[in-house]
Amino acid sequence: MIKILLAVDGSEPSNRAIEAVARLAGRTEPLGVVLINVRARLSPLAGLPSATRGEIEQAQLREQDSLIAAALDHARGCGLAIGTTRRAEGSPAPEIVAAAAECGADQIVMGTRGKGAIGSLFMGSTAQRVVQLAEVPVMLVK
Repeated sequence: MIKILLAVDGSEPSNRAIEAVARLAGRTEPLGVVLINVRARLSPLAGLPSATRGEIEQAQLREQDSLIAAALDHARGCGLAIGTTRRAEGSPAPEIVAAAAECGADQIVMGTRGKGAIGSLFMGSTAQRVVQLAEVPVMLVK
């Protein structure tokens, strides 16, 4: 069985990544798919009162759960069975790569926003960083 870590963020390219994995599922040996979403960690420098910080974190968790639920619905609609879901918090690229190592993924699949070479020079790119850090193949979907 090939194990794929499918990183989702709710974007259209992320949905296309789900569709790409669904197409792969029909062509190769059985796939074990782990779906992950990484949410940003609330900065300790934000200077927020603890009550406000807690409310924001709870809202982030609800949004993350909603995003994962939408990704699971989209996967089901494409005929793709997701074996496991993971939630992570922090910087997306290192968290995605760490999750791939932890679950023994053979490949990482994720969408890319396709900002282009010029944009990534200034803004950086999660997809580009995952490619640099990963020890397994990474499939990027536009």
